[in-house]
Amino acid sequence: MRVAPGPTLETQRLILRPTAEGDLEGWAGMMGDAEAARFIGGLQPRSSAWRGMASMAGSWSLKGFGMFSVIEKSSGQWLGRIGPWQPEDWPGTEVGWGLTRAAWGQGYAVEAATATIDWAFDQLGWDEVIHCIDPENTPSQKVAERLGSYNKGRGQLPAPFADHVIDIWGQTRDEWRARRR
Repeated sequence: MRVAPGPTLETQRLILRPTAEGDLEGWAGMMGDAEAARFIGGLQPRSSAWRGMASMAGSWSLKGFGMFSVIEKSSGQWLGRIGPWQPEDWPGTEVGWGLTRAAWGQGYAVEAATATIDWAFDQLGWDEVIHCIDPENTPSQKVAERLGSYNKGRGQLPAPFADHVIDIWGQTRDEWRARRR
């Protein structure tokens, strides 16, 4: 199986690794589920999901980071993608998340985001992390709060998402480290 270049991180229950060609079934399933895809780009056919997945793999090659594929250690199942993301004209250095519905409510988002925020601050040298969250996405707001982030106000995404209303949640590296002590 081909995997984009980058590190593999492990948490108690998860393996976080760059995008792999074999992730397509999980990725297409998540993006083909209207509820799971609602706040992460919307419902997409398999061909569009492949392009999104390839874009993430390309970010690893071009920028040295991208969202990690989240793999459950006990089953080997692909659960979603979480981690650093900053495409052209993005409003900041984001750690974002998107999980399959089967993975919701189990603490995976906080567990994986914690590991990837540590990695972004330690390895990428970021000074701040943000999370672009739709004001109606209460579950993601709760994840952000559990991570210690707070709502910094309205933000703007670049085209083709410029018409999406988002709030920018986030915190600085110093705030993150003070909270983790």
